[in-house]
Amino acid sequence: MILVTVGSTEAPFDRLLQAFETRPPAEELVVQHGPSRVRPPGARCVEFLPYQELADEIRRARVVVTHAGVGSIMTALWNGKRPVVVPRLRRFGEAVDDHQVALGRRLDESGLVTFVEDPDDVLRAVEDAGSAPGIELGPSPRLVEELRAFVAAHLRARDDGDG
Repeated sequence: MILVTVGSTEAPFDRLLQAFETRPPAEELVVQHGPSRVRPPGARCVEFLPYQELADEIRRARVVVTHAGVGSIMTALWNGKRPVVVPRLRRFGEAVDDHQVALGRRLDESGLVTFVEDPDDVLRAVEDAGSAPGIELGPSPRLVEELRAFVAAHLRARDDGDG
């Protein structure tokens, strides 16, 4: 099963869901679409899932595709999945800024996610997801410090009017 989640933000993420409109119907597709208008054909579409149900669907999924939101990524990781991550972008009205690009790239470099910047490449990443190495979450003080620094810098830039 493929699980696609756009998170719980109020902005639609139609660009991500459109990538699944032409996918072959060979595998079950569950889509948590939020305010997005796109409903991929053949998918079981739900507006929102309570946290426990989302975690259950993540564990059941072969692959999880999500926006580059920290909560969605961490939920996938905590439930044993290395998600395929697509960033929401400001220029499309999907986010207030492009922080998801930097976060997605950094987590991809760490091997925690498969980062896909262009939704047109999502289906290829989904096909390849079965060959991605599993991950084990354990203490990583370096990554924790880098993420703290990243978030602090982003907040400073936003407060200074730069981001």
